[in-house]
Amino acid sequence: MITAAPEPRQPAALVPVRWQQALREAVRDPRELLDLLGLDRLAPRLSDEAMAQFPLRVPRGFVARMRRGDPRDPLLRQVLPLDDEMRPMPGFDLDAVGDGAAKTAPGVIQKYRGRALLVATGSCAIHCRYCFRRHFPYAEETAARDGWRDAVDLIRQDASIEEVLLSGGDPLSLSNGKLAELTGALADIPHLRRLRIHSRLPIVVPERIDDGLLGWLSALPWPVTLVVHANHANEFDGTVDAALGRLRAAGVHLLNQAVLLRGVNDSVDALAALSERGFAAGVLPYYLHQLDRVAGVAHFEVDDAHARALHAGLAARLSGYLVPRLVREIPGDTGKRPL
Repeated sequence: MITAAPEPRQPAALVPVRWQQALREAVRDPRELLDLLGLDRLAPRLSDEAMAQFPLRVPRGFVARMRRGDPRDPLLRQVLPLDDEMRPMPGFDLDAVGDGAAKTAPGVIQKYRGRALLVATGSCAIHCRYCFRRHFPYAEETAARDGWRDAVDLIRQDASIEEVLLSGGDPLSLSNGKLAELTGALADIPHLRRLRIHSRLPIVVPERIDDGLLGWLSALPWPVTLVVHANHANEFDGTVDAALGRLRAAGVHLLNQAVLLRGVNDSVDALAALSERGFAAGVLPYYLHQLDRVAGVAHFEVDDAHARALHAGLAARLSGYLVPRLVREIPGDTGKRPL
């Protein structure tokens, strides 16, 4: 008796990981992170005090881009809480960029003419150890309080404000509905011309760029610029490329800002690779920031002379449009100060 051959087994359909799940499942224990990377020998350098001050949070998709067994991996260095953070250093303060002095309403910061920055949320997908807002009082200072009322009223009453910047925390850690609530309140303000979003989520949780977010972006009445934040070429992979491609298809202008960090990207080779890899994904280099001197980050600092030499080397190697501007933020200045 001849029997029919069994049907070939089909692979199980891949279930997309929703971005909220990726945030919930982020690694929060530094010892688990070291175990995942085969780097338990680094455990003596961990700092529970640094963790208590600024907890670890890193999405597993970002961990997957780290080099297993490499204690100098540039992505790992950005997130691992080390005892270096707890060494007091003169000149490193809680508010390195003058956010407090520039506050004009709850969650609204106005440093530069024509622009208002909204601290949309204190939540981030990833806790970068060099973050200049690691000591920011988010519990009291977010623009989302009272349904954005104070922030929107301030912008409505100031006709000089032509551009709104959504920052945080990370504004894209808000739901699509919450983002739509904000932009709906802003939409009838006649003097607004541009919207800018600063977000690390397209890099660290590319699943965030879902249909709902793209629908929200496509319906906005202003040109939209999204400034992503990547410091090293290894932060890009195929999932990030696809997310950035969807943003470009929705008409969003993409720029990258990076921070110059010792042990992460403080070489011409690393900076050139970052610019070229980002541009290949459709992102134009924008700013290369000198480190903001916030308490706990001194071990990342690159001195100005070396920073200038690196930037000159980068300019000698790459086409001009691939060279970000080397800048520092000085409280009270009318813009980022070129170095």
